[in-house]
Amino acid sequence: MSYILDASALLASLHNETGFEVVDRLLPESAISTINLSEVIQKARQQGTLTETLVSNLQMAGVEIVDYTIEQAEMTAALWSITRPLGLSLADRACLALAQSRNAIAVTADRNWAEVSNIQIQIIR
Repeated sequence: MSYILDASALLASLHNETGFEVVDRLLPESAISTINLSEVIQKARQQGTLTETLVSNLQMAGVEIVDYTIEQAEMTAALWSITRPLGLSLADRACLALAQSRNAIAVTADRNWAEVSNIQIQIIR
């Protein structure tokens, strides 16, 4: 996979928010961590979106769902000191760790990620 989706990017796609076209084009070449998928499900439900078919729809679109591993947990923890000044959450760092481990591009709607070095990032808006 070439792209790792942050929850903000996938939520933009699900709700047709600004930047959804970018995300939709990347779906067949994308993966998402189970950490970020959990955030998507929780936020979608908060907004009243039915999520029963979300996972199967993502898989049909070609999105790989990646179980969060011990290695990713260690990488996520290592990113804390670098991303702390930017206010990135645990889920944000989990996305970055997966992208870093796969030498992939992290896709997000959060502009403050642009300041993260050593990881390729695509901001959708």
